Amino acid sequence: MNRLIQRTFPRGGNREVPDHKEATEGKPIRSLSAPSIVVIPMLQHIGAPCEPVVGVGDKVKMGQPLGKNQAFVCAPIHSSVSGEVIAVEDRPLATGRRALAVVIRNDGNDDMVKFETGDLDKMSPDVIRQKVKAAGIVGMGGAGFPAHIKLNPPKPVDTILINGAECEPYLTCDHRLMVERAPQVVGGLLAIMKATGASRGIIGIEENKPDAIMQMQDATQDQDHLSVAVLKVKYPQGAEKQLIKAILDKEVPSGCLPADVGCVVSNVHTAIAIHEAVIHGKPCYERVVTVSGGSVVDPRNVSVRIGTPIQTLLDFCGGLLGEPAALICGGPMTGPPILDVYGPVVKTLSGISALNHEEAGFDVNRPCIRCARCVKACPAGLTPNLLGDYSNRGMIDQVIRLRAQDCIECGLCSYVCPSKRALVTWIKKGKADLAALRAKERELGVSACK
Repeated sequence: MNRLIQRTFPRGGNREVPDHKEATEGKPIRSLSAPSIVVIPMLQHIGAPCEPVVGVGDKVKMGQPLGKNQAFVCAPIHSSVSGEVIAVEDRPLATGRRALAVVIRNDGNDDMVKFETGDLDKMSPDVIRQKVKAAGIVGMGGAGFPAHIKLNPPKPVDTILINGAECEPYLTCDHRLMVERAPQVVGGLLAIMKATGASRGIIGIEENKPDAIMQMQDATQDQDHLSVAVLKVKYPQGAEKQLIKAILDKEVPSGCLPADVGCVVSNVHTAIAIHEAVIHGKPCYERVVTVSGGSVVDPRNVSVRIGTPIQTLLDFCGGLLGEPAALICGGPMTGPPILDVYGPVVKTLSGISALNHEEAGFDVNRPCIRCARCVKACPAGLTPNLLGDYSNRGMIDQVIRLRAQDCIECGLCSYVCPSKRALVTWIKKGKADLAALRAKERELGVSACK
């Protein structure tokens, strides 16, 4: 029977973060034609980058593998167009980083490789995972973790959670996918359940998406082992550990994974990509991106090919109303700034937020007034005021003691800070310094920090 659960996570968070979703939440997804040139990076996931398997002058088809790697944490990369490879070289990403990329001149024919269709009822868990791996599917909510690894949890699980909370301001791509492609979301959920051996599936959706809730209820009404969890609106509800606490009332301990409490969490878009890979054999070469913000002429949700320049996506939405105060990959709470508008769309790009001066907030870094608002708001139960300060000063022992590794980088500490301190930026620096130290320890075979 389909259950409705109205709850949220109890510790920290903020119900007053404005969602700014009205510009796109009611607009159907539009498709953008592939550009004349696509730039497809060989690193679009957490883990080892792919190595190109094509060279300059090669003719490629849509859906053909362009890069692979035998490393455990990796996902293959596929062509989003048919055409000719004109370069294999370092290219800038939207965030300013550079990565090896395959550059293809689109011939406009969209000649596809032949996809192998399948029947979920006849597939073993291993076959499902192999299909997901071959399709190059990663966490499309932004994490970028290879999905085939997630479908093989280290411990038995009994529950799959589909994350439809989409609490990040401005973003509505998952919302529209649940409204327009609910059966595919359910198909992906069933594939994940079979691959992991889970006996039940729950789709968590915040109550500000009533049309998505209705569509998902309709799509699951005949399946007793599936249900919809209606959640209160609260940021950051879509964070993995907070979603688990809200729906299952289980706490994932520090340093542990969702599998340690018997579940796996998957993003809505990822579930659809898994369905398309398992049933239709389709690789991951396109995605839906929300383009929104007060500086966008015509905000939209757009289905776009991987490798399309971000500027092309902005042009499709009517361009910008002058120079935006902030241009961000994803949403403003967690997304990094866009430093190159000619950088390509990648698998993990959920949105482009072009904010005007009224919408954008900037770090001022006035002295801390010891109000403890950041401590009260932190959903991970940390002390961001101290953790940010120690991180900024490079005091790594204190960073470890204050559990920097548990920070989910939701940005709420900086958002609620009346002194507008760059707490989340500093904490990210502290986590990066800690990661570098751990890597050096592994290389030297010693332990410098406890």
